[in-house]
Amino acid sequence: MNILNNLKDYRFYCLSLALLSMLMIFIKPHSIKLNPTYNFTFIVDITRSMNAKDYQLKNEAVSRLQFIKQALNKVVLKLPCESKVGLGIFTERKSTLLFEPIEVCSSYAEIENVIDMIDWRMVWAADSRISKGLASTMTQLQNSGSHIIFLTDGQEAPPVNPRYKTDFSDLKGKLKGLLVGVGGLHNVPIPKYNNQGQQQGFYKQGDVPHRSTFGMAPTSSVPVEGYNARNAPFGSAKVSGDQHLTHLYEPYLQQLSHEVGWSYHRLEMSEHLNSVLQTPEFAKQQKGLSDNRTYFAVFSLILLAVIYFPSLRKVNYF
Repeated sequence: MNILNNLKDYRFYCLSLALLSMLMIFIKPHSIKLNPTYNFTFIVDITRSMNAKDYQLKNEAVSRLQFIKQALNKVVLKLPCESKVGLGIFTERKSTLLFEPIEVCSSYAEIENVIDMIDWRMVWAADSRISKGLASTMTQLQNSGSHIIFLTDGQEAPPVNPRYKTDFSDLKGKLKGLLVGVGGLHNVPIPKYNNQGQQQGFYKQGDVPHRSTFGMAPTSSVPVEGYNARNAPFGSAKVSGDQHLTHLYEPYLQQLSHEVGWSYHRLEMSEHLNSVLQTPEFAKQQKGLSDNRTYFAVFSLILLAVIYFPSLRKVNYF
């Protein structure tokens, strides 16, 4: 009779199922299933305009470069295991890799450390040719199997000569990537630093060129003051502008993204970058181990809670 009574008692079944669930933790702790993984190479613009402070972190103004570093650390933290991340920097006309893509879970500390050490003083030249740098990066990585994430404010310094636009026709469609626009839409001053890395005010109008004087002058039906085909193709008039200030050149970056066949994203909140990257467009389905132990343990705890906390049960008696 006691055995029959036990079989009618809900606690018998709960304990049995809880025991079976606990055994499954040791019998089948893992299972193999397809998981999305990602392979990204982040190229970070470190030219002087990236020192402009038009972002906020914890109610404190921070530079574009600092905000990028914080956003990348969040992205790497949230990528699933078996994903890979590489890192490079851009200045002048080309980019250089700091390291090729490595697995994020086993190398997280090393990746985070390198991201934190990115600094504007790593530049090897002062110019900023965004389109040339993008083309250089795509050529360098087109056979790497990695997706390029190019982060920049889009400010060409000095301004690009329209006669010499970069031709992306041979590169378009050869690899996937994302062009990320960094910075605000309104002009802010660019900090000026000495050789010791100490800020000494901001760049002024007379400190920077406001037009390109490379190659042939842009064609125009309007006569240029002081024009001489050989000695002064750009004329002799002094040109002033706002190149000593900086903002996000979003229309230009959108144009570049169209020319290379990529998507464009404006970096406004660091959390949004992760959701933009973890999409089917960049994902690769890969077999991997999935941990079942958490599910079995939670199921066992629920069953034990039903036994030892009867108020959790909602049973209707008729």
